[in-house]
Amino acid sequence: MAYDTILLDFPADGVARITLNRPDRGNGVVPEMAADLIDALNALEANQDIRVLVLTGAGKQFCAGADLIEFRRYLAEEHAVAQEPYNARVLWPVTQKLVSSRLPVVAAINGGATAGGLDLALACDIRIASTAAKMGETYIKLGLNPGNGGTYFLPRLVGSGLAAEMALTGDILDAERALAIGLVNSVVAPDALGDAAVALAARIAERPRLAIEATKQQLRQSWHMDLAGSMNASFWAVAALTYSDDLREGVNAAIEKRAPVYNRKSKP
Repeated sequence: MAYDTILLDFPADGVARITLNRPDRGNGVVPEMAADLIDALNALEANQDIRVLVLTGAGKQFCAGADLIEFRRYLAEEHAVAQEPYNARVLWPVTQKLVSSRLPVVAAINGGATAGGLDLALACDIRIASTAAKMGETYIKLGLNPGNGGTYFLPRLVGSGLAAEMALTGDILDAERALAIGLVNSVVAPDALGDAAVALAARIAERPRLAIEATKQQLRQSWHMDLAGSMNASFWAVAALTYSDDLREGVNAAIEKRAPVYNRKSKP
């Protein structure tokens, strides 16, 4: 599949990689990029051979959020902005897709990730940053509140106090600070980032597909549940997997002290 604003490749078995590819504009999101991302995500979800996705950016930035030149044009249009904020038309559907996708998503943050670009990274399941990465919830510097999920994701990752500080100041954090507060999982050298992200994705992709999908779903759903609700949802997820070929193979392999061989297209 060929796209104008993103690159799609398959760097390892079971792993797909999407690269935001507007480096001359800081990989700022425009409607065409949003449409390309949605189309690519739908295609990858439909491909049962793909089990994990890596999301990164071309050039020196991960994503600068909305393309401000395009945003300025939008603000000049003759419509009621309050009825259809720019992020609702462009960024938010992509964030929703990342969160709801059956695929675990690893963000490889190669450079700047600000405003909606940071929120895209926050919507991913795991984040690895280059030492060159800079991250900030910078909406407030434009006169906006975080509009792409930042007020939802940030407090859950770094706590309410740090989330408030980031969102209210718009300060930029370097990679080491982001690691210290739990915003990213790990930090690596710039030239090692791509390999590190793919290696992690490949390790996940080796696990049985149905269990990968159920685990992501349960982790996401638990954000909205109390302990009893989460335990009950997990119970039924376990029940659905109990008679899967993967589970039988995993148990047999553990008893026989050998590496399991999973059916990548197995069903419960």
